[in-house]
Amino acid sequence: MTATPPDFDSRFFRSALGRFATGVTVITTEASQGGGPVGLTISSFNSVSLEPPMVLWTLSKKASSLAHFLQARRYVVHVLAAPQLSLAKRFAQGAQADRFKGLALTRAPGGTLMLDAPECAAWFECYNLTQHDAGDHTIFIGQVEHCHRNFGQPLVYHAGDFDLTPSTEPLSSN
Repeated sequence: MTATPPDFDSRFFRSALGRFATGVTVITTEASQGGGPVGLTISSFNSVSLEPPMVLWTLSKKASSLAHFLQARRYVVHVLAAPQLSLAKRFAQGAQADRFKGLALTRAPGGTLMLDAPECAAWFECYNLTQHDAGDHTIFIGQVEHCHRNFGQPLVYHAGDFDLTPSTEPLSSN
């Protein structure tokens, strides 16, 4: 038995997915062989397991940083707080070197490069456990080795923007 073809286009599907509000994260690692810091904004982050502690996130196969994350032994997922909108936008565009320019960096307890941003809502240092091919994305499953949390409000992404005001304009499936 196989799935039937969708009865909608990709624009409508993206809009439907946008009805689900998500948190916003910046994920950091280091390029292999001393290539410097690598990071990007991701909203496709979720918990997988409590025992052992695991999380997942996805990355487009077209992303220029994909090879770095596939090769990385570890990475840090930074869950952004509401006041960190500029950080989310910074890591969503531009060259890798520009994303880190002028930012303080530190090391997680296991030695993984991370942002020195104590105002993050949470962070998770993860061992890059497995990756799975999934359509036009790769699913990363990380086993959490260290984490920290704060009590501030998280930054939320909804309906294609960082704003929770619902759109009044419906998108057709055609």
